[in-house]
Amino acid sequence: MRLVIVVAVMLTTPSLATAQLPFYTDDADVTPKGRTHFESFNEYDWLPDSQLPHLRQNTVNMKFNVGLGHGLELDLDAPLITIVNDATIVPRVPFGVGDTNFGIKWQMREEGEDSSAPALASALYIETPTGNAATGLGSGLVDTWVYVVAQKSLTHNIVLHLNGGYLFTGNTSTGVVGITTARGQVATFGGSLVRKMTEAMTLGVEVTAAATNNAELGRTQLQAMFGGSLALRENLAVSLGVIVGRFEASPRVGVLVGFAWDQPN
Repeated sequence: MRLVIVVAVMLTTPSLATAQLPFYTDDADVTPKGRTHFESFNEYDWLPDSQLPHLRQNTVNMKFNVGLGHGLELDLDAPLITIVNDATIVPRVPFGVGDTNFGIKWQMREEGEDSSAPALASALYIETPTGNAATGLGSGLVDTWVYVVAQKSLTHNIVLHLNGGYLFTGNTSTGVVGITTARGQVATFGGSLVRKMTEAMTLGVEVTAAATNNAELGRTQLQAMFGGSLALRENLAVSLGVIVGRFEASPRVGVLVGFAWDQPN
């Protein structure tokens, strides 16, 4: 059995839904009933030489969350992708919509102030092949992915988030970033540690990972993110993240800028 370890941006997972920008690792919170949460980010990646003829990729992702009540949340996200290729490829700069994610998330337990137990949540995502696979904007596959979330406050200002999941069908690509060579089953993992520096600012670090015993999924990923967010007002925050990757399926370096908005009470 061949084990392939991939530590990714949740780039590792199908268009991974970001609940705590700039990080891809999900948190255990859900949108309150009848409310809407919107996130958008732009990520610009410089790709490794092993990705030639692909040189760079820009991804603009937009995500909507709607609270259903009873701890449930509906999610929808889709990216706009631009790929910069060298002169050997036509089109040289393909642009368009990537694959679209539909998801449902359930908060199974909140973290109590006097309890040592973490907050828990689970999610199911199905990614549909709306992107053009011929130009690399989409995978051409239907991805089915489930994961669980554990969230624990280590101190008043430091929170640990852990994600563990399983990709039953499809692959982990977003554009040309990620495992694109085959379909298969992948176990995923993500972790982030976030510290509240002030009432408005948080900083943190993230690592995400996946493993498969499918020898055809031979491209590996290794990626970490460093970044934080700044609340401009109660329902609006901006974020910045720097990505450092290794191996052929990850960007060498990437920069992510985004914002998150909550529907006012």
